[in-house]
Amino acid sequence: MRPDDPSIYPIEPSPLPASPREVLDALRCHVTDERYAKILRVADQRVLDVVPVLDNLADPHNASALLRTSDAFGIHRVHVVGNERLFQGTHKVSRGTDRWLDLVHHVDRKACVAALRQDGFSIYVASMDGEHTPEMLATKDRVAVVFGNERRGVGDDFRDLADGTYRVPMVGFVESLNVSVAAAVTLYTLVRSRPRRVSEAEREAILARLLFATVTDAEGIVEATVRRARLVEEHA
Repeated sequence: MRPDDPSIYPIEPSPLPASPREVLDALRCHVTDERYAKILRVADQRVLDVVPVLDNLADPHNASALLRTSDAFGIHRVHVVGNERLFQGTHKVSRGTDRWLDLVHHVDRKACVAALRQDGFSIYVASMDGEHTPEMLATKDRVAVVFGNERRGVGDDFRDLADGTYRVPMVGFVESLNVSVAAAVTLYTLVRSRPRRVSEAEREAILARLLFATVTDAEGIVEATVRRARLVEEHA
């Protein structure tokens, strides 16, 4: 990977410029009925009870592959800890996948753990000698799985703060998997039979995110629509 590779780009949070309802009201008319039906189908399959956590991933290809896997399996939210390096992806792998997801960035591991705990998640760290398996984690109501740096693994403070470690069982000569492969196996196992449990407010937020990612110049359209609506209210 060349340092000047034009396919490499920073992956940053992209908050909605208005409330989910305002985004939906502003953008619905800018997509066809067929496209909106597709968005509805995708939204209805989204999972909020499984969260991958990316701890200082170094390779943009791995980061992008993990995001692409998350979207493919219906996982909507990904937590990122990047206090040592800029979180980067590559267009060659991601194909713009990050725009469909809610990316939650944290300044450090303790902040990430605190946020996950507040939302009721159990936290497990991927490790070659982990005591649990993905099948065991699939029984948890809300579970976050932490994938670490390709060379150093997950930070020690993450291990200290987590509920435990897990491994992907292997029976061959190979003792480890590439982080994106391990993540794919894990996430598929965690979501394959999990019920899709989202509140109406959460579903509305998911729809807004997917619609916002679909429409060209969505931010400008939403801002202009909201501005007009507020002017009308002021003069009513």
